[in-house]
Amino acid sequence: VQLQASGGGLAQAGGSLRLSCTASGRTFSSSTIAWFRQTPGKEREFVAANRLSGSTHYSLSVKGRFTISRDNAKNLAYLQMSSLKPEDSAVYYCALGSGRLIVSSLWLKDNYDAWGQGTQVTVSS
Repeated sequence: VQLQASGGGLAQAGGSLRLSCTASGRTFSSSTIAWFRQTPGKEREFVAANRLSGSTHYSLSVKGRFTISRDNAKNLAYLQMSSLKPEDSAVYYCALGSGRLIVSSLWLKDNYDAWGQGTQVTVSS
């Protein structure tokens, strides 16, 4: 399985970016899709997840500003990021997990078995 994340870059505070994730060797239609992010010296942290049921879940730090979505027909996932803040600066990773992941387990990175290479997001103040 290969995941490819793209769409990162430089944005100003208050601006928007949209990240994309595509996969080869595995279909999104049978997977939980998530986005995590990581800054130097810190643990990779949960950002958002989209379950097979269609339910979406967000960390408190991004809720109301970020939107996760998927297009199973195209095997694509997205993370629309709005009202960006400097503290959103990080390397963002897309990940796939079992389609049976329950809500309480979405935030654990060990529950995801496929990862993209990451895309850098930098937000300037």
